[in-house]
Amino acid sequence: MSTRRPAWGRPRLLWERLISSLWFVPGVMLFLAGALAVAIVEVSTLVDREALIRYPRLFGAGAQSSRDMLSTIASAMMTVAGVTFSITVLAVAQASSQYTPRILRNFMRDRANQVTLGTLSGVFVYCLVVIRTVRGDEELRFIPSLAVLMAFVLAIAAIGVLIYFIHHIAESLGATHVLARVREDTVAAIDRLFPEGVGEEDAAAPALPAGPWTPVPAGRTGYVSHVDAGALLARAAAARVVLRMERGVGDHVVEGTPLVSWAGGDDGSAARLDGAGIRGCFTIAAVRTIDQDAEFGVRQMVDIAVKALSPGINDTSTAIAAVDAIGAALLRLATRRVEDPFRSEGGVLRLVARGPTFESLLAVGLDEIRRAAPGKVSIYARLLGALVPLARATGPGTRRALVVAHADRLLASARRSVDDAADLAEVVAAHARVLEAAGESARGSADGADQAAASRVG
Repeated sequence: MSTRRPAWGRPRLLWERLISSLWFVPGVMLFLAGALAVAIVEVSTLVDREALIRYPRLFGAGAQSSRDMLSTIASAMMTVAGVTFSITVLAVAQASSQYTPRILRNFMRDRANQVTLGTLSGVFVYCLVVIRTVRGDEELRFIPSLAVLMAFVLAIAAIGVLIYFIHHIAESLGATHVLARVREDTVAAIDRLFPEGVGEEDAAAPALPAGPWTPVPAGRTGYVSHVDAGALLARAAAARVVLRMERGVGDHVVEGTPLVSWAGGDDGSAARLDGAGIRGCFTIAAVRTIDQDAEFGVRQMVDIAVKALSPGINDTSTAIAAVDAIGAALLRLATRRVEDPFRSEGGVLRLVARGPTFESLLAVGLDEIRRAAPGKVSIYARLLGALVPLARATGPGTRRALVVAHADRLLASARRSVDDAADLAEVVAAHARVLEAAGESARGSADGADQAAASRVG
């Protein structure tokens, strides 16, 4: 039994949500643009006269011409910002309909989109702040020439940002780019959530209290996006009870249904348990995120593959790319240690946690695609190809047996749905490569392969 390392704190979780929103980075850039305008105007009061004498063609604009230029830049920036926002919304809608609605958050958190909106809006704010300082009256004459020149420079830079944005948004709609982004986020979540080091899931579970188990109901409806397992363990130890998580990260919970149950302890355990404090260890949000939910990343790639295989789309190339991305993410997990769900304090079991395992993520990544691809030889072969490095990476034990079992399921499904002997031979050869990577001898007869597949499936 092991004690999980400290989980993310709420401040960091809040920070992740802020930088993943479409408004936070542009909002910060708007504030910085306003501060830059005030600073440049103040500097202009110190250097404008000398700069005007040395460089009259750069700093010699009059009050009216400065206002006109600033007004033109401001209006142009707001027009372009509106167009940029419209393009972003259209791109999000197209990606949602073409791939899966679950990738909407990926476009919202895209840093290029955020910086583009912030740059265009920031130049607008800069021009507004500067234009109100321009004075044309003889007695109060003030033209911040350096600030006006800076507005021109910022406008040129904004044009460059716009050109890059158009290139980026066109590129980001490609299936390969979308899958690469989801795969990177999923791999980052795996690196964050699973410690390095080869390990297998514990085979035996310790004895649990006989009960009764008293539920702690959820305070709201939504998806569990974060669990502070360390705090739950501490509360269970303080009350001398065993807590069992009924919902884990990524699970949907309904208000009033059990979130956690507890058992054991003594007559005063119930008084020492704080239901509100236990609920505070869970963060429940309206949507799932990949931050602590690696399974959600795998699910997004599976959705893209399944949608590509649907009769209305029939895009085998996109499905193959999704299988490749899923294989890369699962390979990252293959050598990671999944922490024991049974957590103890002082040698006494106190917490039964819920979380993804290699088995559950492997099933999420493969099963639905296999069911959605009857007769698709290229998909069967690609799925088996993704299992080859997994079979090599996993050591002898439960994980390798799971990989071989999924290979057998794929072969059995191909035998049921593929009629052409030559096509079926391609799948059989791919299956043999998985067995070779797993250290098993290829099964010679078709009947033997079918029986082995049936026994593993069963």
